[in-house]
Amino acid sequence: MKDIETPKLASDCVVFLPGGLLLIRRGFPPWKGGYALPGGFMEVGETAEQACARELAEETGLRVDPATLRLVGVYSDPGRDPRGHCVSIAFTARLDQGLPRAGDDAAAVEVVPDWHRVEMAFDHARIVADAERLWLGSVE
Repeated sequence: MKDIETPKLASDCVVFLPGGLLLIRRGFPPWKGGYALPGGFMEVGETAEQACARELAEETGLRVDPATLRLVGVYSDPGRDPRGHCVSIAFTARLDQGLPRAGDDAAAVEVVPDWHRVEMAFDHARIVADAERLWLGSVE
C-alpha cells in the first residue's frame, strides 16, 4: 500500500468544575502560555475516550472514567491547528471533586470562572460553547 497522508487525531476534554471551566496554559507553541482545553494526540491502540482521559490525567492530574465521557463533537477544519491538519474528537465531563495540578506539556492549570471572556487556543472556544449547549440541553 502506498503511504497515505492523513490528518493527525487528537482528543480534547471540556471539564466543568464547581468553580468554573478547567483550562490549561500551554507550555509549548503554538499559543505558548495561552489558554487551552486539556487534550492532545491519540496514541496507537487507544480509543478517543481513552486518549481524552489519559490527556486529562497527564495535564491536570484529574482522573475520569472514559466510559463516563460525553461526546461533544468532531472538529476537522484543516486550518484549526497551525501545525497541520488535525482532527479533534472532543468530550465533556463534570467533576465534583479534585484539585488540578499542571503536568506534561501544560505550563499551568486553572479553574476559570468567567471563561467566556478569555481567548482560547485553536477552536477551543467553539468546543466549549458546544459542550455548554450540550449540558444546558440535558435533563439530569
